[in-house]
Amino acid sequence: MTEENGIPTVVTAGRIIAAPARTVFELIADPSQQPRWDGNDNLAEAAAGQRVRAAGDVFTMTLTNGGIRDNHVVEFEEERLIAWLPSVQGQQPPGHLWRWELDRVDEARVRVTHTYDWSRLTDEKRLERARATTSDRLQASVDRLAELAEANDPRPPA
Repeated sequence: MTEENGIPTVVTAGRIIAAPARTVFELIADPSQQPRWDGNDNLAEAAAGQRVRAAGDVFTMTLTNGGIRDNHVVEFEEERLIAWLPSVQGQQPPGHLWRWELDRVDEARVRVTHTYDWSRLTDEKRLERARATTSDRLQASVDRLAELAEANDPRPPA
């Protein structure tokens, strides 16, 4: 495990969610839904219509402190995997990665793994916040996501 001064630079959390992979993935891949389940209480809002469809997409998020982040999608597989590198709007990402992996257990359940990897973070100003992003915070996001996904299906009617 990669560490900095005894602090892990890659943290994960996960659980099985009693909802179809499609339902869970829609909550993650639609940035306007992300503030509803953010366990870091860091996300304020994202404009509708930014649903991620491929690696290379960029979505914009407003933070609770008023900052605006561009999120550069670097990994994507529909209903299975999504990962992005955030950056200050209009700048290059400083190297920390958020990843969500979904593994179907069956048609009604999915194992979700959430990872925060700051092992390549180059922005000294972000290190304190990165160190404070523990697996407990990631678990809070996973648990909130599970609560939403298990309560209802957020997909629009076909």
